[in-house]
Amino acid sequence: MTTLYTSDHEWLRIEGDTATIGITDYAQSQLGDVVFVELPKVGRSFAKAEAAAVVESVKAASDVYAPISGEVIAVNDELVAEPALVNSDAGGKAWFFKLKIANKSELGGLMDEAAYAKHTA
Repeated sequence: MTTLYTSDHEWLRIEGDTATIGITDYAQSQLGDVVFVELPKVGRSFAKAEAAAVVESVKAASDVYAPISGEVIAVNDELVAEPALVNSDAGGKAWFFKLKIANKSELGGLMDEAAYAKHTA
């Protein structure tokens, strides 16, 4: 399993041809208390960098982008019921959706943990 990051503060966990996507701890700390999450529909396909979900906090609403192209194969319904999970476990239980990866070459433009740490420093 590999974890990669985008400059827009999404993380992806790659397992085979599936990517699990969420927002980083840095992103949730910038947003503040998350009060609402809107997830994409299973079966929907997204192009890389297309807005796929929405996260709203007491301060702002932000799009969550598809870091790579693919089809949504699962969403985290627990997150809709309990949006505050984003604040308590952004890198774990608070994943947003899973994509079936359409083009693995798109992974090449993403950051590893060290590069993301520099990006947010």
